[in-house]
Amino acid sequence: MKFSKLFGGLLSLASVVHAVPTPSGGLGTNGSEPYYHPLSDFDFQSINLALNQEWIELDLFHHGLAKFSVEEFEAAGLNAEDRYLIQFMAEQEVGHAELLTNILGPRAAKQCTYQYPFETVREFVDFCQKLTRFGESGVYGFLEHLNSRDAAQLLLQSITTEARQQMIFRQFEGLFPMPVWFETGISQSMAWTLLAPYLVTCPAENPRIEWTNFPALNIINNPDATPLYNTSIIGNNTTPAITHNRSEPLSYPGREVFLTWDAPGQIVSYNNSYVTNTTAGAPAYVAWISQLNVTYTELFNISGRSGQTIQPSGNVYGDNTAPIVNGTMFIAVTDTNVPISPANVSMLNDHIVAGPALYQSG
Repeated sequence: MKFSKLFGGLLSLASVVHAVPTPSGGLGTNGSEPYYHPLSDFDFQSINLALNQEWIELDLFHHGLAKFSVEEFEAAGLNAEDRYLIQFMAEQEVGHAELLTNILGPRAAKQCTYQYPFETVREFVDFCQKLTRFGESGVYGFLEHLNSRDAAQLLLQSITTEARQQMIFRQFEGLFPMPVWFETGISQSMAWTLLAPYLVTCPAENPRIEWTNFPALNIINNPDATPLYNTSIIGNNTTPAITHNRSEPLSYPGREVFLTWDAPGQIVSYNNSYVTNTTAGAPAYVAWISQLNVTYTELFNISGRSGQTIQPSGNVYGDNTAPIVNGTMFIAVTDTNVPISPANVSMLNDHIVAGPALYQSG
């Protein structure tokens, strides 16, 4: 009898605890068991793309450590502790790949073979900070559109680590580590266009990556941070450091930018199994995709598949010190200047003539 009264009292207490009011709304807060798997083909293909990104990062970090000697790393200003950090980042990618493999299940992609555009340690570090840039931004662009909010939570917790990797590689390159107020998102097709050229062969059982490959865009005079600058000149130093307050910018508003781009119909990526495509009309603008903004500049002196534009000015919020164009960002040639905001960046896909390409603005 006494036990019954005590048990009843506990139930009453539990009901009081659960009755504590909370704000209305929210998703996935009803106590149901999480389901960490795709709920749509959109989910599967988005996470499939992300897994292929994690696999190349794992290979890239190991490849760079194996390719270059201790002396070459030391000459570029990277000591044993720096090299261990790169090794640890590779170990992080093991965890990321395992996470996404578990989400996708038996059809999850396996690791491929890759090709890389670098021959020096500085070029390796530069490629790492660019690859992690579009890997990070590629997830930001689709994360909030996934049907599976549970899987999105896990992916969020891996991509925040990749954001830290990108910042580390900027520091290794002597660039200011975080020169923006907001990190931008790009669509899956934009990310796949940037990733595809580096995949050479993949296992036959890997699921096809069902996103568009846009024609390649080449920035002829892309700003370059890879040369070791004269460290005796204040403001012109890109040796590895926690930060450099550099007074010599890599780029600036009003800078003329020269572009060329491929025609559609080019065979690209692993096993020669993808063909570039576009649904856009004639080239007319350049979209600058950075922070919260997509800013357009006129494409002029168009001749065949080449043209010029001018790096825009402007700030994220009116008159302040946060220029829209900064950091490692994205540009694409488009047929129109359709308004785009962060939550609908994929609406730009139909208007991309070529690109995106990474613009190393600062």
